[in-house]
Amino acid sequence: MSSRRKFLKLSALGATFLGGGFQVVKAFGGSLNTAKPGKPIVISTWDHGIPANAAAWEVLSKNGTALDAVEAGVRVPEGDPKVRTVGYGGYPDREGKVTLDACIMDKDSNCGAVAFLQHIKHPISVARKVMEDTPHVMLVGQGAYEFAISKGFKKENLLTPESEKDWKNWLKESKYKPVINIENHDTIGMLALDANGDLAGACTTSGASYKMHGRVGDSPIIGAGLFVDNEVGAATATGLGEAVIRMVGSHLVVELMRQGNSPEKACRLAVERIIAKHKDVKDLQVGFIALNKQGEYGGYCIHKGFNYAVHDAKGKQLIDGKSKF
Repeated sequence: MSSRRKFLKLSALGATFLGGGFQVVKAFGGSLNTAKPGKPIVISTWDHGIPANAAAWEVLSKNGTALDAVEAGVRVPEGDPKVRTVGYGGYPDREGKVTLDACIMDKDSNCGAVAFLQHIKHPISVARKVMEDTPHVMLVGQGAYEFAISKGFKKENLLTPESEKDWKNWLKESKYKPVINIENHDTIGMLALDANGDLAGACTTSGASYKMHGRVGDSPIIGAGLFVDNEVGAATATGLGEAVIRMVGSHLVVELMRQGNSPEKACRLAVERIIAKHKDVKDLQVGFIALNKQGEYGGYCIHKGFNYAVHDAKGKQLIDGKSKF
């Protein structure tokens, strides 16, 4: 059969030539349209991701954008004083002050972040305002607070009686030694794929319990705590921020997916890279979750105990992340 006849036959089956090969995109009808993207899905770190995902799914299920979904989702634990590691009611630093970090990133690589923000209950929404209303990516400290007030956010006391009591008990010995999966249970990172096939992500935290005043972890740092590439996928991190920053962890996971690795394998390879750079990981926990353009997801961590939540049209589930140890 001649090359031209082969081409015509393949075209009748709906095949398109890609890089010297071909991909069948529709078996009948002759359409050359590419396959539709994966159905909407949202994933997030830890069990407090379940109610957060439910809020995000309300947006996604009505054909809302992934960006709106992740903002709405992470606002849930930010405003819940029972979630002691995110937003209102979060554990304070060693001076008794609740300081918050957050970032958000959309399908077009637009991003915004705030760090060392005090007195504002929803730092993720301030981060979005930084993205949309300023030429900058990150605002910190007093400048972030003044910007938030100028945008209509209210000054609030974020230190609940429960967190204040725990802080005063901690002061009796003042020992700083994070316990994996407890004090490092410090972040909600959320990734979403909407009905249009577009990705977005958000990450927000009150940071490590009883940290030094002024400490900022990976959560508000684009590429470390969160990274989104709408051509490939998205990733977010949890655990000890310093270890994630050193490896630019979430960016690493996305680049590993770009190389053809599944979300779970990309997370595992990034975790192994972190392990290789540390002599002792006995007390070190880092976990990643990832979501690709096809709606495939996965997670991986150093030590068992990390879990992540998933919500799609089939419902919701909580998955124990695979671990190296």
